[in-house]
Amino acid sequence: MKSRLSAALVTSTLLLSGCGVLGLDGNGTVTLQLVAADYGDSPATSSQHYWDDLARRFEAANPKIKVDVRVYSWNDIDARVAAMVKAGHSPDIVQTGGFADKVAANQLYPARDVLSMDTEANFLDVFNRAGEVLGTQYGIPFVSSSRTFFYNKTIFAKAGIAQPPASWADLKADAALIKAKVPGVTPYALPLGPEEAQAESMMWTMSGGGGLTDDAGVYTLDSKENQETFAWLKQNLVDPHLTYPDPGSVNRQTAFDDFAAGKVAMLNGHPALVQKAAQAKVDYGTAPIPRKDPATKDRTLGVADWMMAYTANGHRQQIRDFLNFAYTKDNTLAFDEQYNLLPVTQDTLDDMTNSGRHPDLKPFLDALPAASFYPLGDPAWDTVSGRLKTDIGKAVSDDPGPVLTGLQQFAETTSKKARGQ
Repeated sequence: MKSRLSAALVTSTLLLSGCGVLGLDGNGTVTLQLVAADYGDSPATSSQHYWDDLARRFEAANPKIKVDVRVYSWNDIDARVAAMVKAGHSPDIVQTGGFADKVAANQLYPARDVLSMDTEANFLDVFNRAGEVLGTQYGIPFVSSSRTFFYNKTIFAKAGIAQPPASWADLKADAALIKAKVPGVTPYALPLGPEEAQAESMMWTMSGGGGLTDDAGVYTLDSKENQETFAWLKQNLVDPHLTYPDPGSVNRQTAFDDFAAGKVAMLNGHPALVQKAAQAKVDYGTAPIPRKDPATKDRTLGVADWMMAYTANGHRQQIRDFLNFAYTKDNTLAFDEQYNLLPVTQDTLDDMTNSGRHPDLKPFLDALPAASFYPLGDPAWDTVSGRLKTDIGKAVSDDPGPVLTGLQQFAETTSKKARGQ
């Protein structure tokens, strides 16, 4: 941004540009500012193309509303939005990761204020609940993913293993067989490095009967169940060298790359690994994530990205019109299919489940309605997640007790501070 101008100069300049302080020009046309994350990996696959096309079609049907689209990388988007808000140029709609900190800053409309009843009712209920802060939904789900267990069928055959493990005991036994019979292969990838350690941790704690929080959203990082889970991992996978030597230094991308290269036999993965494995011609299978007690309910991690509606410019009705258009089935289906992501709406889920076009996504689609999510309603979650990413790997290289206790104390203190307690 340039040096600060006087309020009058800012106002006159923006009005002349046709955007106005509130996005209103002399003809009564409102301009919405949409900021979205980029899901592409090249200029050709950039999400900019999707949003530009959707915006132009929306404008054709709503001539009094224009949409200015800005798409940024995941590395940049949050900082860009924060800078816009700080400079007094708040966007109207943002599609990115978290929302609770924006709620704490009183920046967002509740979802019910910017969605029609039909649009709101079409979301899968699990996402509506995950988008709540203190009982009110602010996070509007956009796309999702769930996790399942992947295994290399070729490696299993070489090790004489007939079926994927259902329990931790099965997983340990299978990993030991692979180590003995298929040299040069990491039996189980345990990526607890800083890229996405919070995901692997949550999957393991849930499969051990615990979790990062309880049902009320209170952190339970050092619970008895979690202590036992990480002690089991250390004693049964890490110490016997059935995973990477130092899981705390291994990122998810490394684990995925190694699985696609035939160097890893088993791991937890999301739909992007389907494409990666298929392109590498890996003969893989999927199964529910192994549990400490296979008789307990199958639980999996769900991850969602979110849409947020900002209040600063007062464009509630125009935002509502745009979101109701954006969430029609044809539009959501086009985005989900382009990026091999999972839906958040019932009509798109029905289409992707029953069309026969996505057999490789069936395990993920089946798991989606009952998935569990990060504690997204906690405004401190991003900070707590950051500490998990850097520290949780120590729970399988050192004594897990002090590591988990330290994380629990940090989470409690940070959460109270973020809530003004």
